[in-house]
This record gives sequence, structure tokens and C-alpha cells, in this order.
Amino acid sequence: MPIAPNADNWVLDDAKQITRLNESNLNKDLKKLAEATGQEVRYVTIHRLDYGETAQSFSEQLFKRWFPTAEAGANQTVVVLDDVTNNIGLTSGEETAALLPEEIAESITQETMKAPLLKSNSYNRAFSDATIRLASVLAGEPDPGPPLIEETINVEGTFATAEETEENRTFSTWVVVVLLILATVIPMVTYYWYISAGG
Repeated sequence: MPIAPNADNWVLDDAKQITRLNESNLNKDLKKLAEATGQEVRYVTIHRLDYGETAQSFSEQLFKRWFPTAEAGANQTVVVLDDVTNNIGLTSGEETAALLPEEIAESITQETMKAPLLKSNSYNRAFSDATIRLASVLAGEPDPGPPLIEETINVEGTFATAEETEENRTFSTWVVVVLLILATVIPMVTYYWYISAGG
């Protein structure tokens, strides 16, 4: 990880999970958010954390490294995603924390970002949805809340019905009968043909 965040790059995709197009869009949106509100959000993806390290503990360490003083980190937020476990950590400065309560921060990491990851491992969607929600909250607008997760439960059985089973049983019986007849008749016909041809 770099010693300090890049002033022009708001996304550090070390895990290579975000497309270039989406990274460009995220950079534009986060820059626009910083210009409009003074709140700076940085996204980091990492492929593998050290043993015992979590996405949250890593985000806290990275936050301290990038913003060593309370003044430097007052309006900063660092979001870290580990793509091996899909765990997400979020650390904010004091002024940002006043706008972004702990409940909303946890909801962003555990619901808004997790929903696309659980459904289809869509990292692009996870960061795009988080950006929309963070932009609203940090601008002082009402929290749009987490996405609605539709649970689809397949209530139809994959087993055959009684009618289908009976139909298949009848068909199977006829196949076996025909094969037995053929197994008996073909050798007999072959034998008689062999005898008559030889005689």
C-alpha cells in the first residue's frame, strides 16, 4: 500500500476486481462528492490479508497511515474490501462520523455492498451502490437505505409426479419386453439362416 493516498485516484484496486470503466466512474463520482461536500472517500480492494488481519483492522491501520493526525483524517473515509473473504471494513474521521453514524456505516458494508457480492460477486455493483448511498448521507440528504434483497425460494419439486412415474414405468416395461423378444428371436433367426446357408 502506498504511504499516502493518490490525490487524483480515489480507488486503489489492488485485487483487480473493478473494471477500468467503473473505476473511472467511481473516481469521477468520489471527486465530485469531495468538491461538493469536502468529504473524501477512498476505496481499496486487497486480494489477501495477513493471518489474523480483518478488513476492518486493515482499514483502521491504513487510515492511520494515510491520515496520521486527527485534523488530516477528520473528513476522510477509507473502505477496504478483501476479495478472498468478501469482508469489508470502513473507517472514518471524526467529522465524517458525525454525518455517518456507525449503524449506517455498518449497513453500507454489510448490506449495500454485500448484496451484489452474495448474489453474483459483482464488485462493480457493490462499489457503485455504496457510492450512491455514501454521497447521499455525506451530503446531509436522507439515507436511501440498503437495497431490498429478494429471496427466491423454489417451491416446485424436482421429482416426478405419480402420473409421470406411472407413464415412465409403462414405457420402460415395453422396452424391456421388446428387448427380450429381440434377444430371443435374433439368435434363432441367425442360427437357422446359418444352417440353411451351410446345408
